[in-house]
Amino acid sequence: MNGGNHDLRLVLPAAAAWLTAAVAIGVAPAVSYTLAAVAAAAAIGVLAPRRAATAPRPLIAGAVLACAAAAAIGVALRATAVGTGPVPDLAHAGRTATAEAVVTGDPQATGGARPTITLRARVETVRRTDVRVPVLLIVHDRRWLDLVPSQRVRFTGRFREPRGDRLLAAVVLVRGSPSVLSPPSGVQRAAETVRARLRAATDVLPPGQRGVLPAMVVGDTSRIPPDLADDFRTAGLTHLLVVSGANLAIVIGAVVGLCRLAGLGRRRAPPLAVLAVCAFVVVARPEPSVLRATVMGVVGLLALFTGRRRQGLPALGAAVLLLVLIDPALARSYGFALSVAATAGLLVLAPPWRDRLARYLPGPLADALAVAAAAQTAVTPILVMLSGEVGVVSVFANLLAAPAVAPATLLGALAAVIAPFSLPPARLLVRPAGLAVGWIIAIARITADLPYATVPWLAGGLGALTLLVAAGAVLLVLRSPRVRLVVAAVLAGVLIAVVALRVTAPGWPPPGWRMVACDVGQGDAVVLSAGPGRAVVVDAGPDPGRVDACLDRLRVSDVPLLVITHPHADHVDGTPGVRDGRTVRRILTTPRTSGRAARLARGVPARPALRGEQWRIGDLTLAVIAPLATGPPLARGDDGSTINNASVVLVARGPGFSALLTGDLEADAQRVLAGSVPPVQVLKVPHHGSRSQDARFLEASRASIALISAGRENEYGHPSSATLDLLRRMHARVHRTDREGDIAVISTTTGVTTASRR
Repeated sequence: MNGGNHDLRLVLPAAAAWLTAAVAIGVAPAVSYTLAAVAAAAAIGVLAPRRAATAPRPLIAGAVLACAAAAAIGVALRATAVGTGPVPDLAHAGRTATAEAVVTGDPQATGGARPTITLRARVETVRRTDVRVPVLLIVHDRRWLDLVPSQRVRFTGRFREPRGDRLLAAVVLVRGSPSVLSPPSGVQRAAETVRARLRAATDVLPPGQRGVLPAMVVGDTSRIPPDLADDFRTAGLTHLLVVSGANLAIVIGAVVGLCRLAGLGRRRAPPLAVLAVCAFVVVARPEPSVLRATVMGVVGLLALFTGRRRQGLPALGAAVLLLVLIDPALARSYGFALSVAATAGLLVLAPPWRDRLARYLPGPLADALAVAAAAQTAVTPILVMLSGEVGVVSVFANLLAAPAVAPATLLGALAAVIAPFSLPPARLLVRPAGLAVGWIIAIARITADLPYATVPWLAGGLGALTLLVAAGAVLLVLRSPRVRLVVAAVLAGVLIAVVALRVTAPGWPPPGWRMVACDVGQGDAVVLSAGPGRAVVVDAGPDPGRVDACLDRLRVSDVPLLVITHPHADHVDGTPGVRDGRTVRRILTTPRTSGRAARLARGVPARPALRGEQWRIGDLTLAVIAPLATGPPLARGDDGSTINNASVVLVARGPGFSALLTGDLEADAQRVLAGSVPPVQVLKVPHHGSRSQDARFLEASRASIALISAGRENEYGHPSSATLDLLRRMHARVHRTDREGDIAVISTTTGVTTASRR
């Protein structure tokens, strides 16, 4: 079966396995078993010998059904194993227990001095029972960042049920630091040595370069500043920060080229290339994109050295099929989907586009433009599903960045090989690599700052579908010369109108803004205008850089009052960013403060907020309505709900504006406070829109606008669908920082409205 010049015989079975696994992960194991049985029976019926010897058997249809059955049974068996036993029982009951587990993934941190850290692990002992189930750990102690995959640890935490992932036994909110029971394996120790020494070698580079170079070489993103990661995302260059087929292709090409220069011959090069691939994967960690790139690289090597060079699409199909059957969780991995889509774009779209462009452009430029456009076109529907945005400058950014990718990767890889033995020569190599990385960073920052670098679009599956329909319409338009002229004229008019609007638009912040919910990721930072250049800041988010950037955009230089509602990292760790280049005159904290806010802002007077007191700053009035009582100072070991319920709750009022700021107050404290809530225009939804909400408390505010501050793709599932439904029933207009960026509340003659800055 051919699609044009492409062999699709392996693509269709791979797509069937992928789709089946993605569906089966979200349903009960019984449904997956039924699906597997039906697909297997249909496959047997299709592939069974016909009575008439000459009757053809539809082998492709049989293979599709057989692969679907294999994927369904694989998911069902794993879900059955994961969904029974003491760990799921603990998660269902929401209980706390001590367990022993083996770390299976690198810790990922978000936030500042006390970040939120997530890592994958496999629980092997809980309550004196031997088990073997995967879990996700969420912790705050920085000592977890020192862990390496394969280490065995003991911890205590609260087990909770995961959302929509039947291949995960539990999400565990861990208290304190890990008790390390065993060192990492020899292979992982060697890999971590390489990564650590590469980080040490890059210490001679500026901060941005020292973060991006290890990411490009071995997938180590631990030192990339959050604002730079956002710029890479906006510019469409995020794929450079993860290990992908492009990295592997560069490594394989370099190894094969060196083999040829050394005269090793055609037969000796493939084993050395495979060895290099294996070493690369160990150092980079077996993440989804790395696994896909590895299988594709090995299959590609086989195709290259057996003379079947045009079998790229079947190789991709084989890679997808093999990986989904081995690890069904990849079927719902956006990283895996992006990697596969980009590779498919390069295989299917790039060659004909390159041939057409070569008629008008020099060969190298045609190649670079075709590759960048093909990869970006293929991944755009997935990016729209994920973010609800369409990148406008991504092809342009990729084209400009492309010349620097290979030098940065090759020099960085060579430095990674040398660094474990000697740092000085490795540091010499990372300097020119840093220049190449610096070029890529400059492209990311410049293109991300361009007007309309991204445009809003529908999110989710509907957004991807409408984008594909729009792309089909564009293709039909391009086939007609007359229609092309009409469309070109219309687009020219639209462009002129957009430029005119951009020139005359007021920009950011919008005039008359009274309040801004800053996009600080998974955390809170609210800014209340108190006059030109002055603002009250309520919470500082998890990262100093993000809140600093938000205040810079608002042109705030004077902070008469900084309120830290409670001492969780996602509210307090950004405090140094509020102080950066600004005057902070006083800090207000919960009466049960741990003292962390004062430590982060030494020299600034701090005092507790007392229920019933009011503050007047300019034309802004703040009234404290919670916490209801004082108590002993909070400690790290306190239950998370205890700390959340100690939050300072404020009512802010100004000319034509009122808002209720709720910190991370949870349902039990909300119920007590419901009778004290006055009607306001704006509600800052408690605890990032978590499920723990009291309907009477929210309804008492009578707010027409509800603001939710949450991070994109956060591990907590914030905001909860139940909370969103409750807010809609209240007829509140819901705005979210994870989708809209900074959100401003503007006072008008008819009430309040909002504007967002993405």
